[in-house]
Amino acid sequence: MKNRLLSLESLVSCVLLLSGLTALADDKKADPTGTWTWTMPGRNGGPDRTNSLALKAADSKLTGTLTSPIRGGGTTNVDIADGKVDGDAVSFTVVRQFNGNTVTNNYSGKVADDKISGKVEFIRDGDTQSRDWSATRATETK
Repeated sequence: MKNRLLSLESLVSCVLLLSGLTALADDKKADPTGTWTWTMPGRNGGPDRTNSLALKAADSKLTGTLTSPIRGGGTTNVDIADGKVDGDAVSFTVVRQFNGNTVTNNYSGKVADDKISGKVEFIRDGDTQSRDWSATRATETK
């Protein structure tokens, strides 16, 4: 009888321990820190454009820089604004200025392993439009 009680206590202890570890794993936030890249189709049939996004998460705050190609060659770097992390959800804003115009893109997405997938919203010709975006993390920067 004593051995059965010890076995039952051991079994209950193992179940409780595994339940606690599972709960801790579920509470773990996705970490968007790293360098992410994605490719967008070029304008008017032009060559594809590869963007690079360096992100750093600290608690619920997200900071970083978007590097994008520019017409005529070269790249431009723009700091993100209003970056947030909430569980596996990320969001941030990119504001660019060129030729006297200001263009604001609002990014949102979900982090899963080494991928962010979501939407980018922007205003074009007075209408709010959106498109999908999906970035992959460079594994050496994770």
